[in-house]
Amino acid sequence: MSPAAEYAGLPLLPPYLHPGHPEYVYGVNFASGGSGALSQTSQESVIDLNTQLSYLRKVKKLFREKLGHEKTEELMFKSVYLFSVGSNDYGTLVDPNSGVVLPVDHQQFVDNVIENLSNVIKEIYELGGRKFGLVNVGPIGCSPSIRILVRKYECLEEISAVAKLHNKKLTEMVQKLENQLKGFIYSVTDFYSALSQVLKYPSKYGFKEASRACCGSGPYRGEDSCGGKKGIKEYELCENVSEHVFFDSHHPTDKANQHFARLIWNGNGNVTWPYNLKQLFEI
Repeated sequence: MSPAAEYAGLPLLPPYLHPGHPEYVYGVNFASGGSGALSQTSQESVIDLNTQLSYLRKVKKLFREKLGHEKTEELMFKSVYLFSVGSNDYGTLVDPNSGVVLPVDHQQFVDNVIENLSNVIKEIYELGGRKFGLVNVGPIGCSPSIRILVRKYECLEEISAVAKLHNKKLTEMVQKLENQLKGFIYSVTDFYSALSQVLKYPSKYGFKEASRACCGSGPYRGEDSCGGKKGIKEYELCENVSEHVFFDSHHPTDKANQHFARLIWNGNGNVTWPYNLKQLFEI
């Protein structure tokens, strides 16, 4: 979410666990690569969402000690709380060897993800938070890491369908919270549609390659070997990263991220609603 902070005119947000106890008054980053809404997602190798929430509680306590009660409550009230979570949870439903989606109850799995996210948002509301920005889950079945698993290297529509179900439930969740919690306001960005459009019409958005990653190995460079990961010393690297939508097997390039950040910040009602992030900051 650092591009959003840039658009808001804020300095680079320090990670909560950065050594030296940096100043958090302009914001703080609790994100953990590979984590999800569920504690079992990448368990023991990431900082899960509930632990991230506990860090926010510690930040509020630190603010009270430094700034006093009144200023702390004002900061919590005016802050915008940004979430981009879910894709790693649903990635665990794909067998990494066969590319087959596991035969679990997808409806129940999505409900569990949404419930945990909802509970965390409610906790932040109790801490004084009122403004929430959320990015829904993209078409994860079209990432190079999934394409490489699927026969003929096509998108895995079955897992993208789970993402669609999540996005439907996410919208229902925030609408429910809006009715339950006085003063609760939110922005939801339809990342699924935004990325789908770029993948379908890459040249329209200034890209030449929408399927193959810039860095990695194997078909579509979908093997997560960029930089020598997983002990794979040999990997390919594209000549012009800005021509690609995906940098590696999972993540968009900087150019693609800047496009999505602009949509999150000031996109119209077709892609972010009922407010965009800029409007949320101004309220």
